Amino acid sequence: MKVPEGVSFDVSPGAMKASGPKGIVEKRFDSKTVIVALTNGEVEVTAAVREKKSVHAAVNSVKAHINNMFNGVTKGFEKKLSVVYAHFPVTVEVKGEEVHVKNFLGEKSVRKARVIAGVKVVVQKQDITVSGADRDAVGQTAANIIRATVITKRDRRIFQDGIYEVVA
Repeated sequence: MKVPEGVSFDVSPGAMKASGPKGIVEKRFDSKTVIVALTNGEVEVTAAVREKKSVHAAVNSVKAHINNMFNGVTKGFEKKLSVVYAHFPVTVEVKGEEVHVKNFLGEKSVRKARVIAGVKVVVQKQDITVSGADRDAVGQTAANIIRATVITKRDRRIFQDGIYEVVA
């Protein structure tokens, strides 16, 4: 696969790094199973051992990660979340490397969600935007925020308050 224009891609044993206008993404891989080589602006991913189903799957996974790295450093990734409440007004704010959800279901304690490094979280009233160059980090941060508002010990059909991903 060809390295896009404006992107620098480096390969070392067991690790790869892509940097571009939207940021830097680093990934690790099993160098005993997969060989990643960079020649003349082309990235080649091959099997290091006799190819079986599991090795073939590992090669394709590394190819998918490289493709996601290229898309992330050129275009970036974004997830949109929405705060939904019917019982108590919820406030969401970003403090350092955490997202704080206050007054969820009238609770006095603050619910917290961890923001992974390299991810930007923007809160505008009831809309939350999670963006960054690393697809895995953006998805995990969005999942952390959603998971912070999971309701237990109440009927989910009645208490539908929470933070949900907006599917467009």
